[in-house]
Amino acid sequence: MNDKQILQAMSGLMAGMFVAILAGTVVANALPRIIADLGASQSSYTWVVTAELLAMTATVPLWGKLSDLYNQKMLLQLSLSLFIVGSLVAGFSHDVGLLIFSRVVQGIGAGGLTALAQVVMAAIIPPRRLGKYAGIFGAVFAVGTVAGPLIGGVMVDTSWLGWRWCFFIGVPFALLGIILLQRTLKLPTVRREVTIDYLGAFLIVAGVCALLIWTSLAGNSFDWASWQTAALPLTGAALLVAAVFVEARAKDPVIPLSIFRNRTVTLTTVASLFVGVAMFAGTVFLSQYFQIALGKSPTVAGLMSLPMIGGLLVSSTVAGQLISRTGKWKGYLVAGGITMTAGLAMLSTIGADTHFGLLSLYMAILGIGVGMLMQNLVLAAQNDVPAQDLGTATSVLSFFRSLGGTVGVSVLGAILANRVASEMTKGLGDAGIAPEGGGGHAVPDMTQLPDALRPIVENAYGVATGDLFLISAPFAVVALIVVLFIKEKPLKTTSGMERRLAEQAEAEAGSGTGVDLAKDGSGDEGTGGAPVADKEPAGR
Repeated sequence: MNDKQILQAMSGLMAGMFVAILAGTVVANALPRIIADLGASQSSYTWVVTAELLAMTATVPLWGKLSDLYNQKMLLQLSLSLFIVGSLVAGFSHDVGLLIFSRVVQGIGAGGLTALAQVVMAAIIPPRRLGKYAGIFGAVFAVGTVAGPLIGGVMVDTSWLGWRWCFFIGVPFALLGIILLQRTLKLPTVRREVTIDYLGAFLIVAGVCALLIWTSLAGNSFDWASWQTAALPLTGAALLVAAVFVEARAKDPVIPLSIFRNRTVTLTTVASLFVGVAMFAGTVFLSQYFQIALGKSPTVAGLMSLPMIGGLLVSSTVAGQLISRTGKWKGYLVAGGITMTAGLAMLSTIGADTHFGLLSLYMAILGIGVGMLMQNLVLAAQNDVPAQDLGTATSVLSFFRSLGGTVGVSVLGAILANRVASEMTKGLGDAGIAPEGGGGHAVPDMTQLPDALRPIVENAYGVATGDLFLISAPFAVVALIVVLFIKEKPLKTTSGMERRLAEQAEAEAGSGTGVDLAKDGSGDEGTGGAPVADKEPAGR
């Protein structure tokens, strides 16, 4: 495929990725109004967020495995269709239980989009050329991250729209994605005998969900020191241990354990886990810091994150272009690890009186580091696995990055609540004000606070947020150390689909059978059939 064809095919992928990001960010500023209108509880508030995150994280490996077995375009369109159904049900919900169910459906669709977009990119673009296109996805990620909360705030504040349009807004983009994929993406289906590992899939999803439910709800719905804290992690660990035994013996496992024999895959997976902890756990609390410690409105708080998103966008784009031009990638991973660590260390010094210019510099440095790390870890893994395992390897990295972020956010959220409580108790004592009910665990409404309490609350959240970045920094250091052990290998010059067809042609050469290319559903015979399968990839 030439550059024009690749960009046309990516148009549908970018629409899909934007939808996936929007699903997780657009409700951020709208949730208080949604929960109030539906007459739901604080526990329901948590579940509306957690349900989508759980479903997305737990199903990413399953989508990745399916992409190795079935037509990837069909799976992408299926995940977009699930997202549309979930969005429509959420928008028309008049009961919080139905809303939570719809968020699960949305999460399953978003999990498919998260896993499959990068898999399809690797299928149609050679690793040597992949860097510059990965930068475009960095731009989509940045726009979706910034636009989501802003769109949600505008919808809620506009009387003739309302919070239901927070869910409806993604439907046109999803429909556009389905149409663009049908018209522009042409992938052959490499058919082979398939046995689906249902038991392994169930054990993996159940084990991950048990752990994520624990980390998401501990400290909110139940105490960290409780019977739930004892039961959920033990259950999750037991299910995952059972999954390892099942996967080791399955004919066609969901996650082939053999891919972890590949040193690059193992190291990039570990690095992605710690990048997820450092990145998501550190940055997810910035919006709260802007609104409470700095006293900004939700809309202004969304705009204040632009320096970090801008740094991510510029670094991912520039690094991608340079990698495609030179073929060298490890230096950018190392530089990204160093820069991300430095950004987190600088942000650990912030407080309620930090100047926005200085804060912008710190956020930009963090964004630059994340931009050089996030996409290029995936590129390194995709370049070093057999083409038939591209989907599995890619989804494993995405899964562990999301898992690290989810666990990190939950744990650091509990740390933030306790730190805020202690700082407020100290501040109230110094001011000679008696604390009411040992407050600090409930998020305060700054517009309702008396003038005497406002500086105490602002200082508490400023100090506590700085501490979170200080705690996140060691995880970035671990990610950097892991990256140092990754061995740089030349980037292949053939796409994943070309390599996959060639690998299967070689495997079947002895039996005299050919590669069976099925129509991709759009009436095209893939990329031309046998001539592609017989071509020896130059980059292998």
